[in-house]
Amino acid sequence: MRFPWAPSPRRVTVATTLDRRARGALIEAAARHHLLRSGLRDIAANANYRGGELDLVMLDPTTREPTVVFIEVRYRSHGGFGGGAATVDARKRRKLVHAAQLFLAGHPSLRHAPCRFDVVTAQGEPQAPNLEWLRDAFRTDDDG
Repeated sequence: MRFPWAPSPRRVTVATTLDRRARGALIEAAARHHLLRSGLRDIAANANYRGGELDLVMLDPTTREPTVVFIEVRYRSHGGFGGGAATVDARKRRKLVHAAQLFLAGHPSLRHAPCRFDVVTAQGEPQAPNLEWLRDAFRTDDDG
């Protein structure tokens, strides 16, 4: 029996938080490297706004008109429960769209460029993850 005042058996410690941040940094760096090799160009990383964060913002010059790409990087140690892409639910999509609007408001030169939302899912070891790039993973007018 667990008493309400007893500490949770799975307490979040400073070490756990640092490990999670370090793992996230490794995964995002691997995703960024993969996207750069695929022809995208850096615009921003970890752009924080009230209510949301953009993991990566890149430019895709390979499209007919250069496109601003907002990329959400998701990690799962294994593919159970649908993998990382399944965690980008309607609430998360709304947050990403809102953060993207704020980003574009602060970058007038990009305001009228075409935009899309991609998801990079990562599985396995953070030092050498298996990456899957889902282009145009969702649209701003998707339900939710």
